[in-house]
Order: sequence, then structure tokens, then C-alpha cells
Amino acid sequence: MQKIKLITDSTCDLSESLLKEHRIGVIPLYVNFGEESYRDGVDLNTDQMYDIVSQKGDVPKTAAASPGDFESVFKTYIEQGYAIIYLGIGSKFSATFQNATIAKNMLESNHIHLVDSGNLSSGSGLLLLKAAAYINAGDDAKTVANKVEALVPKVRSQFIIDTLEYLHKGGRLKALSAMVGTVLRVKPIIKVIDGEMAIGKKPRGKLKKGMQVMFNDAVKDRDNMDHDFVMVTHSQSHDQAELMKDWIHESLPNVKNVYETEAGCVISSHCGKRTIGILYITT
Repeated sequence: MQKIKLITDSTCDLSESLLKEHRIGVIPLYVNFGEESYRDGVDLNTDQMYDIVSQKGDVPKTAAASPGDFESVFKTYIEQGYAIIYLGIGSKFSATFQNATIAKNMLESNHIHLVDSGNLSSGSGLLLLKAAAYINAGDDAKTVANKVEALVPKVRSQFIIDTLEYLHKGGRLKALSAMVGTVLRVKPIIKVIDGEMAIGKKPRGKLKKGMQVMFNDAVKDRDNMDHDFVMVTHSQSHDQAELMKDWIHESLPNVKNVYETEAGCVISSHCGKRTIGILYITT
């Protein structure tokens, strides 16, 4: 059977240990401060990015991985006899998926399979873990891609935002939403719905209270939740992540693997410090 290479991009927010364990290749997106350009997770990590934000007083612009970036990586593995499955940030969030499609067409290969995750951060990471499980079970690349595509609408991604400053400055939310978040001190819950970000509930008060609201919504899915993996992903919110994991272990004891992962530069540049999310797949 043909060897299969899983490839993603730096927005998947899986830990280095998970990427290594499942032999997942990563193509970085770009983080740009004026004329200075950095490869997400290669030239710049999240802590360093926040330091630059503090120095400059503004958030960076982000840019997709280029068709050339994809072509180079795809070509390397095709020449080694691999079939490729690429799954990264959803097509409505970034031009990255479109550029991967351009690269595939440039190479004119039938051994490259592209899956639009319709998601971001560890929402796509969850799909990668399922793809790795299917590969380990012996499925061929086309079968794996088809199985993962069927799971795309079943991913549930929600994050609570401590400040809307980053989303507002990055142009992801309207100015009115940013004003509401500041004036009323709400902690909005951002959900991925139909491949796009949408504002859900807007609990008011401290971050912990908002986390509880978000978690209670997730617990409502307990009877149809895929128990293989649940992700707790955050941006510089370690204490809150520990609390969230405790809640999961207490209220969702059937979950086999609870993974804490940290958001990379691209995701963090849009959501800001102390953002934290719970992500899972429904059955």
C-alpha cells in the first residue's frame, strides 16, 4: 500500500509532541510587522509575538502560505512515493487552502488529497488526529480523506475571548462588537459555524464565569460527543487551561484523551492573550 504523508499548516495548534507522534508535516503561515516577515512557529513564537505587539502598540498582519511553499513540500513527498493528505485552516478564514489547491494543480498529481477543514486552530487539529488514526488502521489516502471530510461539519469549536482588541484590530469583527466587549466587560464566546466565526453568548464578568458558560454548553453534547479526543487550546492562559481540564475530567469521564495545546502566532494575533477554547467532534 502507498505510504501516506499528513500535512497541515501552522494554524492547527497541535503540540510538537502530537505532530511528531503522528508524523505530521507543517507548512507555516506568515506574521508580518510592517516590512518584517516571520514564519509562524519557525522564526517567531507566540511569546515573542506578544512582546513585539507590546513594543509597537499594534497587532501584526497575517498572510497565507504561498502556492510555492506548498509546491515545494508536496513535490518532495510525491517524489518519495507518498500520497499526501493536506488539512489545515478552513478556506473561509485564509487563502491558504486556495494556495494548496493551486500547488496541487501545478504538480498535476492524483496523489494529493486536499480536505477543507472549515475550521481553525485545533478544530482542524482534531481532524488531523482522526486522519492519523484512520491511516494507522490501514485505510488508503482517498478513504482517509473521504472519512475526514464527513467529520468536518461535526467539529465543535468555541473560544472565550478576554479582549476583543485583537479581533477588532485584525478586522475580524465589526467595530460595534469591539465596543460592546470593552464597555460592558463581556467575555464573548466565539464559535465556528459553517466555516466562519460567529459571536455566541456574551457572558459578563470575569473570564472564569464565561469559561463556565462555554463549558456548560459543551457538556450538553456529552451524549453524542466523540470521546477519542477533546482539545483545550489557549493563548497564554495556562491556569485557565488547567481548570478547564479539571472540569472535563470531572464532568466528561468517558473522554479518553484531553490535550492542552497552545495557539500559535497566527491564531493568537487574532484572538489575543488569555483566549481559551474547548473543541471536540460530535458523533
